[in-house]
Amino acid sequence: MAKQFKVLNSDHRDFIQRQHIFFVSSATAGSKVNISPREISALRIVDDHHVIYLDRTGSGNETAAHMLADGRLTIMFCAFSGTPQIMRLYGTGTSVGWEKAEFEGLISQYYGGVIPLGTRQIMRLNFDLIQTSCGYGVPLFDYKGDRSSIENWHDNKGPDGIKSYWEQKNLSSIDGLPTGLKVKKD
Repeated sequence: MAKQFKVLNSDHRDFIQRQHIFFVSSATAGSKVNISPREISALRIVDDHHVIYLDRTGSGNETAAHMLADGRLTIMFCAFSGTPQIMRLYGTGTSVGWEKAEFEGLISQYYGGVIPLGTRQIMRLNFDLIQTSCGYGVPLFDYKGDRSSIENWHDNKGPDGIKSYWEQKNLSSIDGLPTGLKVKKD
């Protein structure tokens, strides 16, 4: 049932664009495995071997720590409506922090120049394998809309509160690995 591909084709792109959520998975040899859900509006397809997504402030910064230490990254999409299917992108991830010159270019080119409050970095996946599978075990769900919780949390914290949160919670992983996150200096 599983099929493997080396590059994204038009069917893959269409499948990704119909989803509302994707999952990011990362780990190092000695760390806990991290799996995080992400809103599809954060993701952009760059080309047949690269995707990027905005990484906004959250409870931890595990993916960044794993990218710095190991680099392996998998992104998974599941169809919760329509024809069942799962698609995984396997490859190597890197973090593009706000302090890097490339960050502004990616924001300008892929996000209309808008940096949502709480954006820590852009994660880039260079994938060399795409695998699709049946998705028969994925349940059907009705999409009711996006939650406003993350926007409310960022708005309530404000820029200074977010910076403080980064300093307290986002500079190392739960396994004590550095994340490489740079805290903005005024």
